[in-house]
Amino acid sequence: MKLSKKGQYASRAMLELSLKYGQGPVGIRGVAEEQKIPKRFLEQILLMLKRAGYVRSEKGKKGGYYLARPPEVITVAEVIRAMDGPLAPIECVSVTSPKSCPMEDVCSLRLLWKDVRDVVAGMLEKTTFADLAGRQLKMNNERRSRD
Repeated sequence: MKLSKKGQYASRAMLELSLKYGQGPVGIRGVAEEQKIPKRFLEQILLMLKRAGYVRSEKGKKGGYYLARPPEVITVAEVIRAMDGPLAPIECVSVTSPKSCPMEDVCSLRLLWKDVRDVVAGMLEKTTFADLAGRQLKMNNERRSRD
């Protein structure tokens, strides 16, 4: 699995919206500034996240984007899959869109890549954006106490 810029920025946007969950819509400019994401690219990403059902938007002066569901129920894995496709490092071990391979039954490398997929997918599937927001807040508090 190689995480694209789109996947990275989508994750960061979702993290920012998780940090602001319950506070109302967040403007694109605020997300872009906090997460260091180019605004034009962020606009495209937020539209993709909206189409995928992860965020909603409100128009107007006080409008912006907000999570469509609580961050406790949105996993990193589902957002990465929505942006970048399967988490598997090679197609023959993909769960969501497998491709057959002529060596499937006799390839020990396939077993290694399946194990890699299972570890990566397991970690991303058990990590929610609420988990990440909690970690971020803890890091911010630790940094403030050092300053």
